[in-house]
Amino acid sequence: MNTPNKITLVRLLLIPVIVFFYLADFIPYGRLVATIIFIIACLTDFVDGYLARKNNQVTDLGKFFDSIADKVLIMTGIILIVAAPVVGAEPIIYPSWLGIVCGIIMLAREFIISALRQIAAAKGVVLAADKGGKIKATIQYVSVTLYMAFAFVMTDIVTPAQIENKAIAIVRFILMIIFVIATFMTIYSGVSYLVRNRKLFVTEKNDNFVNNDESSQEAVASEESLNDEVKENNEDNQSNQEVQTEKTSNKTSKKSKENLKE
Repeated sequence: MNTPNKITLVRLLLIPVIVFFYLADFIPYGRLVATIIFIIACLTDFVDGYLARKNNQVTDLGKFFDSIADKVLIMTGIILIVAAPVVGAEPIIYPSWLGIVCGIIMLAREFIISALRQIAAAKGVVLAADKGGKIKATIQYVSVTLYMAFAFVMTDIVTPAQIENKAIAIVRFILMIIFVIATFMTIYSGVSYLVRNRKLFVTEKNDNFVNNDESSQEAVASEESLNDEVKENNEDNQSNQEVQTEKTSNKTSKKSKENLKE
């Protein structure tokens, strides 16, 4: 395993640590620690790709591994800010219903693209993340990081009396706008990725057509061979009949001659 892939592995190993500190209310400044670790994990996404390109260590394993690590990291962050209770029994995103809708869209996109990559892998093709996907991931990283930091502020700095402060409401609104932008970017990058790799589906359709066509050709060839065999048997039978007829005719002629002689 080369250095970029080791860095990607570190990103995966940091994910359970992030979850632990974000949910561990009994640890002082736990969400601040989780936010810092999440930022480090996000930075490794850029470092491993940079080193792989710089040192000519780009491999199919690295492309696949990096994509999986990115998705697990961002999906974990989205679930934490959308579902994990922070302020009382509510998650940090407000309104929570909009956060849930945006989160579902983001997660659905990741699952769909993962399915596309599986189809490509079955055909021996490794699909790396494109530029649009990297931009989408960057916006998602920024949005999740800001929400995690905001969760730390709301639980460890802001007092219950300050929760309804206008400044807090403005910050919530700005963060939600960023999250919605990340959602639209997620939709755009997902659709463009599917369109760009639509040949995978076309190829699959053509392969089925070719297989069906080959089967049809084999059936036609088999039928023609059977017809030829039947025709040949008929010709042999006809020839045998002609021979028998000729023999019978010769015998009759010979017998007639003998009768004349007598």
